[in-house]
Amino acid sequence: MERSRRVGVWRWHLVLLCTALFGGCHTQKPAVEPAISFTKIPPAAQGGRERVDFISGRVSGARPGQQIVVYARSGPWWVQPWPDKPFIPIQADSTWSTSTHLGFEYAALLVDPGYHPPPTLDTAPTPGGTVVAVERVKGTGAVWVAPTKPLKFSGYDWNVRTIAGDRGGLNLPYSPDNAWTDDGGALHLLIKKRAGRWSAAEVELSQSLGYGTYVWVVRDVSRLEPAAVLSMNTFDDWGGEQHFRELDVEMSRWGDAANKNNAQYGVQPFYIPGNLAPFTVPAGTLTHVMHWESGRASFKTVRGSSVHPGAQVVSEHVFTSQVPSPGLEKVQFLFYLVDSVNSPLKNDNEVVVEKFEYLP
Repeated sequence: MERSRRVGVWRWHLVLLCTALFGGCHTQKPAVEPAISFTKIPPAAQGGRERVDFISGRVSGARPGQQIVVYARSGPWWVQPWPDKPFIPIQADSTWSTSTHLGFEYAALLVDPGYHPPPTLDTAPTPGGTVVAVERVKGTGAVWVAPTKPLKFSGYDWNVRTIAGDRGGLNLPYSPDNAWTDDGGALHLLIKKRAGRWSAAEVELSQSLGYGTYVWVVRDVSRLEPAAVLSMNTFDDWGGEQHFRELDVEMSRWGDAANKNNAQYGVQPFYIPGNLAPFTVPAGTLTHVMHWESGRASFKTVRGSSVHPGAQVVSEHVFTSQVPSPGLEKVQFLFYLVDSVNSPLKNDNEVVVEKFEYLP
């Protein structure tokens, strides 16, 4: 009996040994997980077409046909180096490199064939679908922010943009000479051709205000050319998760002379039905009011330089969806032009904002 038991145990151990040996003969190496690393990182800087550098890195575990796409963050994430040239080949030694406009952060994506990179993203790209892997890195060195020109208007400190920007389908220089206040304290904004190129204006408040009532008094804009845009908005460069906390009052025909509406209220993202409320502004001075509270943004436009009992209402609208909460948003005045084939800008355009007021 004891001998039989020993033989049985020996046979069982032999089976286990053979199984281990047999299995070992057929074991394959685990697949390498795709990974991206950086070998050269550009400086941390506010984006703009004036400053370009190189970014490079290495990929492990990439499959044939896969490529690299790079985004730089300055406000939104912008595909690099250009929207029509987003794909960066992986070399035989697994390295990649491309020129890039500067940003505060950079992201490299390993993508499958068939991936279509959006020109901009509100939030950082993440893996999924045809995006196989993503690696993010902050720019090197102290953060560089473009210089601005200080301006005082309506009792507040403002900053005038001095570098180029992408809006309306165009890259335009933003001239500090296109924004000033007159002897009466009114703010003038100009779209002007300088050195053969149209230049725009951007003025941003130096502080965040949050919930409350915002009032803009604007002189006649009924004669603006169809391609000109006046935008009075809140904007948070770091608020991509809430669509940059953008709330808008805008005057434009968006490059279409036949557009009967020359103004709109909006919350972002603008492509969601119900997030834009177009209307028509008449000639003369108008007062635009936005009251921003939790879950609600109410807009009203009246004739004249103030809101008072009996003031003639031109338009009003209330948004209760997609309304952001406060963060680091600041009030902006933007005066720029859109790309228009049928109604391109022909002359200098100017708008005058008599007053800005904020009531908590």
